[in-house]
Amino acid sequence: MAEKVIMLGNEAIARGAYEAGVKVSSAYPGTPSTEISEYLVQYRDNVYEEWAPNEKVATEVAVGASLAGARAMACMKHVGLNVAADPLYSVSYMGVNGGLVIVVADDPGLYSSQNEQDTRMVARAAQIPVIEPSDSAEAKDFFKTAFELSEQFDRPFIFRTTTRLAHSQGLVELQERVVPEDRPYEKNIQKNVMMPGNAKLRHIEIEKRNLELAEAANTLPINRVEMNDTKIGVITSGIPYQYVKEALPEASVLKLGMVNPLPRKLIEEFASKVDTLYIVEELDPVIEEQVKSWGISAIGKEIFTVQGEYSANMLRKEILKQDLDLKQPAAAPGRPPILCPGCPHRSVFYTLNKLKFHAAGDIGCYTLGAVAPLSVIDTTMCMGSSISTLHGMEKAKGKDYIKNWVAVIGDSTFMHTGVNSLMNMVYNNATGTVLILDNSTTGMTGHQDHAATGKTLQGDTTYAISIPGICKAMGIKNVYEINAFDLPLLEKTIKEEAAKDEVSVIITKTPCVLLDKRKKPLYTAHTDKCKKCGMCMKPGCPAMTKNPDGTIHIDDTMCTGCGLCKDLCKFDAIELVKEGE
Repeated sequence: MAEKVIMLGNEAIARGAYEAGVKVSSAYPGTPSTEISEYLVQYRDNVYEEWAPNEKVATEVAVGASLAGARAMACMKHVGLNVAADPLYSVSYMGVNGGLVIVVADDPGLYSSQNEQDTRMVARAAQIPVIEPSDSAEAKDFFKTAFELSEQFDRPFIFRTTTRLAHSQGLVELQERVVPEDRPYEKNIQKNVMMPGNAKLRHIEIEKRNLELAEAANTLPINRVEMNDTKIGVITSGIPYQYVKEALPEASVLKLGMVNPLPRKLIEEFASKVDTLYIVEELDPVIEEQVKSWGISAIGKEIFTVQGEYSANMLRKEILKQDLDLKQPAAAPGRPPILCPGCPHRSVFYTLNKLKFHAAGDIGCYTLGAVAPLSVIDTTMCMGSSISTLHGMEKAKGKDYIKNWVAVIGDSTFMHTGVNSLMNMVYNNATGTVLILDNSTTGMTGHQDHAATGKTLQGDTTYAISIPGICKAMGIKNVYEINAFDLPLLEKTIKEEAAKDEVSVIITKTPCVLLDKRKKPLYTAHTDKCKKCGMCMKPGCPAMTKNPDGTIHIDDTMCTGCGLCKDLCKFDAIELVKEGE
């Protein structure tokens, strides 16, 4: 009897990759997709896994492995697919050799993202077929199906997941790894070289392939009909299927495992058998618009939102018109996101705030510098955008306009796409100051390594690319590495470099406090010396609180011993009582 285990959706995808015989996986960490690659590492004897600098590179690596004849995959979150769009649209024309699957995790509800982009919309534009599972068991099994269909129809596939699927658990039946024989590489210029003449012919070919796939979708077992009471019929897919089954157990359901292309004949047949048809899909009306364009009457976004996650209660209310008088649990205290105690970013933002500087921000932990009491990050758009945003401001308003502005970016994000933006500043004679907050990890997604940390995804030691070396190689004369907690030097350097009429880079080289396993120094606050001035509170460290009389208390269970509060106290009210190790 096959072993059954409980797995997270991301863990099940990794298991599916292993069982499917995947040989190469490349990814850039991005919640909610990150753990797929981290779970894949347990199969390192069979699957090669890597962190790529960005999603474009990850996709191109997977394409290369596919062209060589092996099964390959790339993993990313939905906004990462934007970075990968260039190879995505072209490999759609090229097709595959070995099976090629790109895992994309959407984030309905915006748990950790800057938008609610629907990957199905991108896939339709790129003419890429999409498979979407509803639970962990399907995540594993459908992933294997995706590779089979990829090779059968010569198409790359997108495997779409969401935050809820990625981080929920389900029962998965383990099976043996089956590695198909690598497909032989054959030189084929017309198929694999996307110059205009070849691409025109390939466009014709993929349209033909897509029609064949759409026809096959009508009989694929991953698209299934569950006929029950025909008064209500529901077309759904993914996690919303779970809500439909909970809220409408007696309804007839057409559950779609393939959401692009849609099985038109199957949908038309199902619609003809039910009295009222609902289409339940989170985010955009991708299925709904196509179904209605075929002349099928259905109810969808007229009553359902295009924002956030759905729920069983929402379906009960909108479809069954149930007036749900549910007792609301006591509201939990608000817990706004904050930088960790001892985070080296805090001292940087404190200094910028003190200098009354503005910062063009980026994607990462340092985005939290936008909120009180630090309040120095003015913009956050996408990976690598901080440097380009600062550059655009200067070119629009002149050098003097940005004398009290800097760009702030992390080390992993700099390696992702910040390098290109800095190159553009140098090439186009900019004068801005860039702060690279180097905490030696990809912090916000859970401490993954990258090209400048000296460790691979598999934990092997590798060459650590020098960030100062990259900056100097671009011709930047003013490149400085500073300890983030050296406040006098940090303040002095920021003021001096921002005043210059040339590009400057200040790298605060201080490790993430969560990765430092040494015993921390211990500080205590002396209430008899405290003048209640509040200087030590300005950085907003959560380990610092006020006593009822207004004096300061340090919570030694939270304090990491960074010493920032002691540096700010002018009255020696904070004392180092135990050295760290």
